[in-house]
Amino acid sequence: MADKSSSSAYWAANLRVIYISLAIWFICSFGIGILLRPALSGISIGGADLGFWFAQNGSIYVFLVLIFVYAAKMNKIDRDHGVEE
Repeated sequence: MADKSSSSAYWAANLRVIYISLAIWFICSFGIGILLRPALSGISIGGADLGFWFAQNGSIYVFLVLIFVYAAKMNKIDRDHGVEE
């Protein structure tokens, strides 16, 4: 990764993955867990309504999945740009 254009392309790809991950996490934690909680109160999961479940557990599970997806995507981006470890 010697020239400036490949460095810029690498960081653009990196930032795109970060922004998408943050948007997904925001939608799941704030959107579903807080804003849509009253609308989801009729659906039950494990004895609790779906809105409560997303507010307490769902956003954490989504965050854990995003960690592994981010690592896999970044490994692919690193290989594509020749900066893998």
